[in-house]
Amino acid sequence: QAQLVESGGGLVQAGGSLRLSCTTSETIFSKSNLGWFRQTPGTEREFVAAISWSGGPTYYADPVKGRFTISRDNAENTVYLQMDSLIPEDTAVYYCAAAPTVRKGWPEDSTTYFYWGQGTQVTVSS
Repeated sequence: QAQLVESGGGLVQAGGSLRLSCTTSETIFSKSNLGWFRQTPGTEREFVAAISWSGGPTYYADPVKGRFTISRDNAENTVYLQMDSLIPEDTAVYYCAAAPTVRKGWPEDSTTYFYWGQGTQVTVSS
């Protein structure tokens, strides 16, 4: 059973924007470092962005730098991924994940995350 719940995916034209949301329990959220990954059929899950538990440092994969923004609202136990200037290559299932402790390889290594959502589909048409 997914511990995190994503929403906000959908179909958008190239150049458009979407905002993904991910909520979880306060127990998981409060001290967890959070990340977004994406996956297309036949490929491994790919790191997109991450944010520390304090909301301070943020990290982005090169393909999304300058276009995506990760943020968190600790009062709402929610992490967001604002996606602007979308391109067809951004089409994927997007997953949020929580890492209660920081292990070597975080934030890019998906195995450093303990909790995952069920994913939300993002489709960008050309």
